Amino acid sequence: MAGQTDQLIKPGSGHGLLDVYGDRFLLKLLVRKEIKVRYRGSVLGLLWSYVKPLVQFLIYFVALGIFLNLQRGTPNYAIYLFSGIVLVNFFTESLSNATRSIVDNRDLIRKIYLPRELFPVATVWVSAAHFLPQLVVLVGACLVVGWAPTLLQLAAVVLIFLMVAVLGTGLGLLFGAMNVYFRDSENIVDMIVMVVTWASPVLYLWTMVAKVMGDWFWIYQLNPMTVAVEVFHWAFWEPTLKADQLVNDATPPGMLTLWLPIAMLITLAVLFVGQLTFRRLAVHFAQEL
Repeated sequence: MAGQTDQLIKPGSGHGLLDVYGDRFLLKLLVRKEIKVRYRGSVLGLLWSYVKPLVQFLIYFVALGIFLNLQRGTPNYAIYLFSGIVLVNFFTESLSNATRSIVDNRDLIRKIYLPRELFPVATVWVSAAHFLPQLVVLVGACLVVGWAPTLLQLAAVVLIFLMVAVLGTGLGLLFGAMNVYFRDSENIVDMIVMVVTWASPVLYLWTMVAKVMGDWFWIYQLNPMTVAVEVFHWAFWEPTLKADQLVNDATPPGMLTLWLPIAMLITLAVLFVGQLTFRRLAVHFAQEL
């Protein structure tokens, strides 16, 4: 009996995100469940992964590219625009769904114990499943206009994907835990989602911001999503330009050597704070739900 007692684990305790890796099978089941529930009764199903960003792209392209004539000063503006949209959509979908993940799975959480981190992480995986088809469309469009990336640019794409996934997970853990206690968290996240598209150079060039902010431009660069979008433009949009279309200010100075490492450090800090907050609040999730 003494030996069995020593092996008992205090309810609610665990190793955080490390437990998610240990319960990979449960994570796989949750991802399948999320996808099935989301498209239950839907005619198009996963095809919505193509339709939604396509409609969003067309609206922005017509409003900004044609009506405001931004495409005139930006070669291959359609590639520039879409490469930013698909990345920001991945982040916003991950954050929004992760924020609601604990509350949406309240029935399961109240019945059994399993690592609570599984729910936000599963939603990020679902968002990744939506991101990949959009990425395929982006690559196809880039190839049509002569995309010729280097190995470094392809590696940067993978790195940025992982960074944005970690950022979405960290913020999702933070706001997902807070949302159990304060439902206003969903409204805060909705505002973040609304702002992030405009707070990153998705629809416009970073040089426009630099001209306005001047010496304070570094504040704009502290946003990890700003750096992520700039790297995506460097990897997808810039290799589609001809030699006479390239300009010296296509990418911000020090993007890879300075701002990308800073963005990664900020992302890891967000993940640490999100995991710490989540673990402290997760103990009483079942009671609060």
